[in-house]
Amino acid sequence: MPSGIGGFVETVMPNTMTSTLAPARRRELEKFGERIVRFGVNFAVVTSDGRVPVLVSGGHFESRPEQLIEAGRCVLDRIEQQRYDGVEIPVWQFSEGHLLVASPLLMPLVIGGYRHPLGVAILDLGSPCDASAGPACHIDHFSEMLRLIAQNQQTTLRTEEQVETVGVELARVYEELVLLHKISTNMRVTESDTNFLQLACDSLTDIILVEGIAVLLERRVEGDRRFVVAAGSGLIDIDDHMAMALHSRLSSEVHQGHEALLDSEVDSPFRYEWPASVRNLIAVPLCAKEKPEAGSSRRTKGGVSIIGLMVAINRIDKADFDSTDVKLFTSVASGCAVFIENGRLFNDLKELFVGSLKALTNSIDAKDQYTRGHSERVALISRWLAERLAEREPLEEEQIHKIYLAGLLHDIGKIGIDEAVLRKNGKLTPEERNCIQRHPSIGAGILRGIKQMRDIVPGILCHHERVDGQGYPDGLSGDEIPLTGKIVQLADSFDAMTSRRTYRDAMSVEHAMEEIRKGLGTQFDEKIGRLFLDSDITHLWDVIQEGGPESYDSAHFADYGTDAVGTLLR
Repeated sequence: MPSGIGGFVETVMPNTMTSTLAPARRRELEKFGERIVRFGVNFAVVTSDGRVPVLVSGGHFESRPEQLIEAGRCVLDRIEQQRYDGVEIPVWQFSEGHLLVASPLLMPLVIGGYRHPLGVAILDLGSPCDASAGPACHIDHFSEMLRLIAQNQQTTLRTEEQVETVGVELARVYEELVLLHKISTNMRVTESDTNFLQLACDSLTDIILVEGIAVLLERRVEGDRRFVVAAGSGLIDIDDHMAMALHSRLSSEVHQGHEALLDSEVDSPFRYEWPASVRNLIAVPLCAKEKPEAGSSRRTKGGVSIIGLMVAINRIDKADFDSTDVKLFTSVASGCAVFIENGRLFNDLKELFVGSLKALTNSIDAKDQYTRGHSERVALISRWLAERLAEREPLEEEQIHKIYLAGLLHDIGKIGIDEAVLRKNGKLTPEERNCIQRHPSIGAGILRGIKQMRDIVPGILCHHERVDGQGYPDGLSGDEIPLTGKIVQLADSFDAMTSRRTYRDAMSVEHAMEEIRKGLGTQFDEKIGRLFLDSDITHLWDVIQEGGPESYDSAHFADYGTDAVGTLLR
């Protein structure tokens, strides 16, 4: 029987969310069908738009497409009526004509109060007339099998969604960091406030879709102190009346403990009165830690005075500005207010990014109590190896920085691995081992879309490859493995061996060194391995035990993370 149904695929079910199966989901479901039809049943998937993209026959009987579609419609109607929001996957049985077992393929996220279905998985058990023989007599077993495949699909979607979310969020944060770096860099060369503020406005409009952005500064005009537009981008018209209103209302919000003034017609009505052209608005203060001048209209709190404000109107792609926008605008406004302190500000931003990366890696390490601190130790050991290599052959400082970051982020892909597998005490099954071995590819996939991190990806992807070709994920050997991958692999192995695990106690440094010596030319690259063994490992171990970066005797190590991020940005 063909896998598709000609005239019936155009039937559309009412009152359901139209969806189609992604190619990867369809292939997985087809593989399941090919396995289960060996039991003498037929397997089908009906999507929520009334199509039958998957229909696999066991060869014993034909499935009626009309009955499959009708069963799918009934399941989807019940899901709609019950507004299903639980975790347990329901299974229904239908016995008109053929005995059918059906279960919804649900999206992982709750939308509008219930889980929207992607479609319905159906097992056709044939004629129900003789329940004592054939597949029909095992209906409970088939029902449970169908429930499990539906749960597996939901888990897979959830994992993919989490991985995608992390990638998108990291890319967004990186984009914002690049913007802040661009502004900070120009602090060194800008000759006037106006030029720098214009750069800030133009840069913001590159990543935030708004009708207009402006920066207002307090200036003396005809003997009076007023807030006037110093720079702006897009369409925004701020007269004296609106400028005074913005300053007064923003000052009030700040003194109430708010970071910004947010107002939108979504609130219906606005909290404040604005010109008719304004649909939504954000204003953030430019603050300085200085006393206001005599006669100044600046309002102070805790020794901080408002010296200006940044305002944007009419978010184009959203109904309102949100907390993410507040954080970004506040950061840019702070840069505008203290641009003469650009060096310190940029270092703070780099440290923030490094802290975010470390927080991310720490959250991954925390999935397993036995690997806490693992990522930072691997980064430290990787840097140690890179520095030793640089003493013997040319190795750019930039490359050393990237090796450090590859070590820090080498296990980022574990965010896509089930915690139950990561924390399992006993021996892993082949399926669980395959699941774990996906984390280098997942990590590489998260970072590959960020241009500035592409040089880090090989170290993440290859940190479980072996020089004898017996590693994963690609079975690379010898010089096929990049230098960063060889270094991070050894650093990862050394830390794993000298750390306690669920299945063994920590090895001594001497024992770990002996294991590395045994693995030269097979597991470990011989040059990198001998370089490590010939170094002052006792001192390295003392550094690790005493708290890592803070105890390192290099004058530059304390700034290593920020220097590494600066390398990427350059």
